[in-house]
Amino acid sequence: MEDLRDAERRLQTAQLAGDVEALDRLLDDRLIFTFGANVQTKADDLEVHRTRAQVVTRVAEEELTVLADGRTGVTWFLGTIEGTVSGAPFAARMRYTRTWLHDETHGWRIIAVHASTTD
Repeated sequence: MEDLRDAERRLQTAQLAGDVEALDRLLDDRLIFTFGANVQTKADDLEVHRTRAQVVTRVAEEELTVLADGRTGVTWFLGTIEGTVSGAPFAARMRYTRTWLHDETHGWRIIAVHASTTD
């Protein structure tokens, strides 16, 4: 079974590259992403990358904690994300909690994400 830490690294690489095909493979079709009061689906997430409405230019990881138990895993990421949203630059120190599921066909895929800004 692929290491969950490697899957998290592939996610970061795909985000930086705007690689929609890789993101499609890493995100479960049932994905729910919450950030504040906003809720997005896999289709929503892929669309912002496909249209380049959101472009990630830097991921600076400060901390990554990984827990895997059988076919379920959780990653806790803390770091700075930079890029643009609708052409406007942003930089934010973020905390992401991602829940992953593993199957033999797809490997590790994200089914749930919660994101929040930190001080």
